[in-house]
Amino acid sequence: MFDAVRRYLGIVVALAITITCKSSEREPTRPPVNGPAWANHPATEARVESLLAQMTLREKIGQLNQLSNGHATGPETGGHNFEELVASGAVGSFLNVVGATKTNELQRIAVEKSRLKIPLLFGLDVIHGYRTTFPVPLALASTWDPGVVERASAIAARETAADGVRWTFSPMIDIARDPRWGRIMESAGEDPYLGSVMARAYVRGYQGAKLSDPTSIAACLKHYVGYGAAEAGRDYNTTYIPERLLRELYLAPFHAAVDEGAATLMSAFNSLNDVPATSNAFTLKQVLRNEWGFRGFVVSDWGAIKETIEHGIANDGATAARKSILAGVDMDMESALYFSELEGLVASGKVPVSVVDESVRRILRIKLALGLFERPYVEDKPAPTELVPADVAVAKQAALESFVLLKNTGVLPIAPAVHRIALVGPLADDAANMSGAWTGPTDPKLVTTLKTSLSAYATAHQLELAYARGTDIIDGNDAGIEAAVAEAKRSDLVLLAVGESGDMDGEAASRSRLDLPGAQGKLLDAVAATGKPVVVIVFSGRPLALTPYVDHAAAVVEAWFPGIQAGPALVDVLTGAANFSGRLTVTFPRSLGQVPIYYNALNTGRPAKTTDLTKPGTGKTKYVSRYLDELNAPLFPFGYGLSYARFEFSKVTLDAATASAKAIEAGTCSITVRATVTNVGDRPGVEVAQLYIRRRGTSVSMPVRELKGYSRIALGPGESRQVALTLGRDELAFWSDTMKHVVEPSAVSVWIAPDASAGSPAELTITE
Repeated sequence: MFDAVRRYLGIVVALAITITCKSSEREPTRPPVNGPAWANHPATEARVESLLAQMTLREKIGQLNQLSNGHATGPETGGHNFEELVASGAVGSFLNVVGATKTNELQRIAVEKSRLKIPLLFGLDVIHGYRTTFPVPLALASTWDPGVVERASAIAARETAADGVRWTFSPMIDIARDPRWGRIMESAGEDPYLGSVMARAYVRGYQGAKLSDPTSIAACLKHYVGYGAAEAGRDYNTTYIPERLLRELYLAPFHAAVDEGAATLMSAFNSLNDVPATSNAFTLKQVLRNEWGFRGFVVSDWGAIKETIEHGIANDGATAARKSILAGVDMDMESALYFSELEGLVASGKVPVSVVDESVRRILRIKLALGLFERPYVEDKPAPTELVPADVAVAKQAALESFVLLKNTGVLPIAPAVHRIALVGPLADDAANMSGAWTGPTDPKLVTTLKTSLSAYATAHQLELAYARGTDIIDGNDAGIEAAVAEAKRSDLVLLAVGESGDMDGEAASRSRLDLPGAQGKLLDAVAATGKPVVVIVFSGRPLALTPYVDHAAAVVEAWFPGIQAGPALVDVLTGAANFSGRLTVTFPRSLGQVPIYYNALNTGRPAKTTDLTKPGTGKTKYVSRYLDELNAPLFPFGYGLSYARFEFSKVTLDAATASAKAIEAGTCSITVRATVTNVGDRPGVEVAQLYIRRRGTSVSMPVRELKGYSRIALGPGESRQVALTLGRDELAFWSDTMKHVVEPSAVSVWIAPDASAGSPAELTITE
């Protein structure tokens, strides 16, 4: 279907690549060997050791104890209240304590009444903005623009820090291949390269130039690791990931973000290869500490240490605490098992005091790096009632870049001949749901809906606008469909705003179906039956199976959950004041039965070679990897997205077709890949030129395509630009059958294309 759409828009894709082996002049992709400034500052280390030498065992354990607002008086804490715990040095961190008044009150007890005056660290789930709410992370990734992600994160950091919170449990950088999993909304999608780019951007935005800046907050990479591979897409479920796949795919964004200087990580809820991630010494110690040299601290997810009992590797709290701290979890979020059990475990010799000391060092290191000892308080002033205009502008730009145009038969942008528009659907005027899941303290009154913005546009341009809700999001009430159909019949164009509610995505929001919930499908069918052109605008935090809806639509827009500027940004792209530039970072299935489906899959020994595989076959046609009742191909592939501009990619050219594996491995050779992209349309636009490779003849099977680079390029009508992307060791090395990260001799197909299904490859041979 997407090929037909591309042909309709006249996008002719050819490929031009120039490959030469030359001395590498690339900038290093990792920070200096000593790591970020907070990790090895001599003065900081001296203060850490000085404090540690003065601490009692109980005070050390207190630094490892994190409690949540309203959860301090349970049996694990002996009935203590917050004030008692803080004054005695028995708690080192809180989550969900927000606001200058509350944080200052507790902080004052810590730095004025506790014996060693060690400040508290306040943490919060700041996922896609705080007061200024941006598009959800899956939407932000769809911008393919790390700059806008970094700016949004910096704004969130400034707003959060002003409320006394200096630590966010973000970014979530799990690789997510299954749209049934609700937390795909919090991810950057299915690709490790793009996921790594976005992970780095979040870290830069949150942590700024230095952690000690009072407008910076510490990032927390989550969920470490493999959480996105939950079986059946069901949250918290088991994961089984072979080590090679774990390193190649799921660990990649974490490694990139650690290299970028992330201060903390969060262990995941799930078990990984039969060992709970919160007690997994292989990932927490061998990989994170020994291989990557991470010097920050690891916090458990909510109650995850206690949950190892449910996982079945511990029969009591003492065993759960022992296994988790020995594996490398430094801070216990909310279960208070370190608080209640570690003292006895140290006394019995089951946990060496040196292990406790090392965890305390890591936590103190981050507190000192944040400047909490010098500036423990924040200015206590009323919360702002208005947002900063410049921040709102960033929110709008992020939304504009996140929208993905999936289909367009020419009805968009809205033509001058359109005089009456019917705006229909339960999400056309729903401020509360525009921000999706994991919203901060954003006032819904600050959210501008599509109806509000379109009404203003209609008034200014003398258009008639009718509105009908049609149905609700979930409950299946179809009483309003008749009125919606009546408005559609009287209009020139129908804009149909449908999708999920915000709480249908995020944590504990897995779905067993991927269709439009409630009676929304019935509403779409009824409106489409009028014969009027229908533009379907989908609000969601995951890919939906849109096949039946796409067939009835003249245009389809994936709007995700776009945040506070939903309305203004949508009106701009629908009317042509702005152009679509978003590209998918997850594959859209044709049907639920294809799930999980992702672009970077391995080939089979019997790959399907025909495009029409919807009917049972006979003979050789039958015995290939395919469905009897569905296409293998997705509805929309990874990297896909249309524009009002039309782009052409130049033909293949190769200056050199060979390169030495040894030279690439040594970093003395890199391969430059070039293609010329031309805007052959009559509108300016942004194209995302995507570099893919496929390797054959290697020691292990490699995916049919892998993203290894991209370039967002803005082109005016008739304008051309050469894209030059590089393949070096970082792009060509992989984990071999002997678990070595190496470049191997191989045959490599190379594409520069508009998505993961398009383009013609050039061939490169990597020799010994």
